[in-house]
Order: sequence, then C-alpha cells, then structure tokens
Amino acid sequence: MIKSRPAVNNPAGGDLTDADIRKSTATLDALCGADRNSDVIRRGVTVAGRAFALYFIEGLCKDGAVQHLTDTLYQLDAQTVTEPSDIAQICRRCVSAAEVFVISDYGEAVDALLSGMTLLLCDGAEGCVCADCRGYPHRSITEPENDKVLRGPRVGFTETLINNTALIRRHIRDPRLVVESHRVGRVSHTGVVICYMDGAADPDYVEKLRDLIDSADTDSLTMGAQSLAECLIKKKWYDPFPKIRYTERPDCAAAHILEGRVAVIVDNCPSVMILPSAIFDFIQETDDYYLPPPFGTYIRAVRCTVFFLTLFLSPLWYLLICYPQWIPDRLAFIIPEESGGLPVIVQLFILEFAVDGLKLAALNTPSMLSGSFSIIGGLIIGDFAVRVGWFIPDTILYMAFVAVANFAQPSYELGYAFKFLRLLLLLLTALFGAWGFCAGVAAFLLLLATNKTVGGKSYLYPLIPFDGAALFRHMIRRRKRK
Repeated sequence: MIKSRPAVNNPAGGDLTDADIRKSTATLDALCGADRNSDVIRRGVTVAGRAFALYFIEGLCKDGAVQHLTDTLYQLDAQTVTEPSDIAQICRRCVSAAEVFVISDYGEAVDALLSGMTLLLCDGAEGCVCADCRGYPHRSITEPENDKVLRGPRVGFTETLINNTALIRRHIRDPRLVVESHRVGRVSHTGVVICYMDGAADPDYVEKLRDLIDSADTDSLTMGAQSLAECLIKKKWYDPFPKIRYTERPDCAAAHILEGRVAVIVDNCPSVMILPSAIFDFIQETDDYYLPPPFGTYIRAVRCTVFFLTLFLSPLWYLLICYPQWIPDRLAFIIPEESGGLPVIVQLFILEFAVDGLKLAALNTPSMLSGSFSIIGGLIIGDFAVRVGWFIPDTILYMAFVAVANFAQPSYELGYAFKFLRLLLLLLTALFGAWGFCAGVAAFLLLLATNKTVGGKSYLYPLIPFDGAALFRHMIRRRKRK
C-alpha cells in the first residue's frame, strides 16, 4: 500500500514539487550535504530514456535491498517506465520494498534519508518515493548483563528501535497493543516509541505522557533514555528518588505493559523506561516470577529487608555507640573495643567514598581483571587500614555489608538515593545526636510522602492512596490466575 506521510518540523522543509530531476537532486544535494559527506550516496539510473536518482546512506541500508531496487528498475519495459507521470503510479510499478510511501516535502525527505531510508526520484514526476531498505548495524540479542535471571529467556533489548518493538510484539500478540512513534530533538530527531495496551493503560496518563514527549525542548537525546528522562522530569535538587524504572528485558517490559503501564523506548538505547513507577515497583524483580510463589515471596521479603537495612544500619549503629547506656547487656558486643586513629564518623564517611572509588576502579578495569581487582583491592586496603590504626574492624564490617546489600535491588539510581540519605542520617546524627537521627528519618518519610511520579501520581502508591489489593500484589507473589 502506497501512503503519504506528514512532514516533520524541519527547518530545511519545502515543497518537493519540481518535476525536473536536475533541480530536485541539486536541492537535495545541498540539503543533505552530498558533496561533503562521503557516506551520502546518489546513484543515477536511466531506463528507456527516463532518468531516476537513488539516495541512500552507506552503512544504514542493506546492500542487497538497494541492489534489488536498482535491478528492478533496469528490468522494467519502456512502456511501464515512460507512461506514468504520477509518482504514486511509478512507485507501484517500480518499488517492491516492504514499506513504501510518497514524500512531497524536502525536510521530510532529508529526515527519512538520514534515518536510513532510500529515496527514489523520477524525472517528470513531482515528489519522491521513500523505500524502507534499512539495515542498521547492531549487536546480537543476548542476555542483559545487569538484569539476569536464574530461569527465563536469555534475551535483552538492543540499541535498535525496531528490534526492541519486535521483541515486545513477540510477547504480546494482541491488536490492542499500541506502538506509537514520536520524534524528539530539534537536531537529532531521535525516534521515541510509546508502548501501551489500549483499554488497560489510563488514557489520560497516556495523553499527558504524549504531550510531555512532544513538548520536550532539547536539541538531541545524546544520552538516550536518560536525556529523555531529564526532559520529562522537573526534578527538585533535594529529591534523590528515581521516578523511572528501567529494564533491559522484553519479558519484564511486556509484563508491565499488560498491567497497564507505559513503556517508552528510545532509539540507540537498550534500556526501556517503565512509567509510572513508584517506590514499591523497585522492590520487584524478574526472578520473583520465575520461581514458585512461596519462594518468590520470600526472596521479595529478603530483598526489602536487606535493602532498607542499607539505609538505617550504619546510622543506627553509630547512634548506639554515641549513647552506650541505651544498649542492653546482651548487645554490648556492638560497642567497639577501640576507636582507631580517626573518629568513627570520619571512618564511616571515608569508607563510603572508598567503596565508590573501588566501584569506579572496577568499572574502568578490563573485564578479565575487574572481579579479582575489586575483591583483592578491598581486602588489602581494609586490612592495612586496620593494622596502621586508621580504621577499626567494626566500621569496615558494617560498610562492607552496606556495599554488598546495596545490590539486593536492581535499580542503580535507587541505590544512590539511599546512599545520599544514609550520609545525611550519619551527618545529622553526628551533629545533633538522637534528635538529628529522628530528624533524618522524618525527612526521609516526608520526601517519600510528598514525592510524585512522572505524571503526578503518588510515589507511595498503593500505600498512599491506599489500595489493599495492589499493595498485596506488590508484597506477595501470587499464583498466576487462569
């Protein structure tokens, strides 16, 4: 089916209505910089005395598809080539690509060309034909490194937008699944896709999210999903909590879509954004659903308990050693026998920074050495720090637990949110004692209670506003309903 497509907002726009192919190609050459860019290819073809011009970007098109299109032109008989003057008729007779549409605007033509499409111009016909011969370079579809499961498919999203939407379609074979395409960025024109289930997702929320994406004021999405998130979220400087959950697994994205969420996919980014996302959404993980319900519920409870301990364990321990009279005799062992060369609060802060330093060092270490480097580096540094008297074993023990337990949940952003709140709790406790600790806890609860997701919903849903059934589903892994 031949169809027309509306022009995008491109400053180089203009009606492509000149039937003289020499003028059309000269204008397109100037707009796309064909004389300056070696990867912009223009190939002239003459069939039965009629001139054609093919435009494509080298590396973004399948060589076989472009060659097939050229061979098709050469195989046409003279009557088929010379009779029609309408570009749509020429398109029907000459082009056999899967997706074909007619463009009558220079701005839209340049945008399609730079997206990897192939343009076909014909002498004596207004407009041009756009054929989808794209073949983007991409890596293989493998299991994501940061979102692994014990069971389940070993498949992850890639940086190619079309592949990602196809992976979701493979999980949800329902005509109610809507895959809605948008463009963001005045310069980059990055492809952004909204996926949701018609009838399951809140239509008002979808419309609000659509408006936010269309009104994103930016030149380009250089950092992919993170750039789009910064355009969507008007975040306050004192609010550390993440508003968006990311996943690299198609099964996880499909499950959220079926629950009524919206998945936002950004071209050149392997992470899919799940909206809206509240605090309770981050305690769930894909592995919970590939295990029997009792095991999934137990793992979820352990994850919540261990992760919240990362926030309160070291500040609470520091508070107790500041007030040893509060500690019962059976817990007297938590009081360190020696204080070390540095105050305990300074030791805790230094260790917080040291853990992040080791993470950065491991990140920039070759993959074959990163694991052993992190473990050996931490052990050697910790052991020598205790021997020379800088630190005491107690502070290293508590910070080691916090560093490891921080990975109990999959969100990198939420882990750092809790880290900043933990540092705030330690600082307030060191300055104001018990009152400072209480103030820090109150600030944590106040931030949660007053926070909003993308779109304005409560960050504590389903606790505020209370929805018992939804809260039960978040906390308890239920058996799949028939």
